Amino acid sequence: MTFTDTFENARDNGRDRPARAVLWDMDGTLIDSEPIALEALANALTQVGVEPRRDVLDAAVGMSADALYAMVCDEFCISCSNAEWEALKHEYYFSNLHRVPVISEAVEVWHLLAAKGVRQAVVTNSDRIITDANLRHIQMAAPGAISVCRNDVRHGKPEPEPYLRAAWLLGVDPHEALVIEDSIGGAKSGLTAGMQTLIVPQSTIRPPNGATKLHSYREIYSAISD
Repeated sequence: MTFTDTFENARDNGRDRPARAVLWDMDGTLIDSEPIALEALANALTQVGVEPRRDVLDAAVGMSADALYAMVCDEFCISCSNAEWEALKHEYYFSNLHRVPVISEAVEVWHLLAAKGVRQAVVTNSDRIITDANLRHIQMAAPGAISVCRNDVRHGKPEPEPYLRAAWLLGVDPHEALVIEDSIGGAKSGLTAGMQTLIVPQSTIRPPNGATKLHSYREIYSAISD
């Protein structure tokens, strides 16, 4: 099933209005931060005397900072506080932020939609300090811009709260929003929130039931423009 089919089916199921908002995941969707974030995690593990095993790094992808800290404490019984742990990761990440690639097609579509007046928000499991740094890096930080990060909600992805909060802040109903994601947890968050959920072209995940894989970011603009 193509994205266009999904979009039309949504309208047939009582959603007779086009989507009014696009809610973007950040890491892996707008910015390819995962490699540096994993380097930062590996560096932090090394500094607390833990071997950065591949299975631990793989499990961390898409995980909120609180959940990651809990996993590391449970697995390795580290003695540093959450604040000390985050400082270790952040120091490395910020020192290497200049190396993080922007996903140019995604950012281009963001600006095309913004010029058209489409409401948009960034919704991420990253902490506010990381979120704001990334948005400045990809030149998307602007007065009045809406972003929802892990610090803004009680329960991060895969729970629906982050996307529901973003829809509320934008003043749209959940069924009027498109969610753009690259991870299983993020997709589940969007789907559970009752939103049309799309998986970005470069993602290697198998879209969960109800989500659709995009072939190009430009499909988002085309659908909103119809």
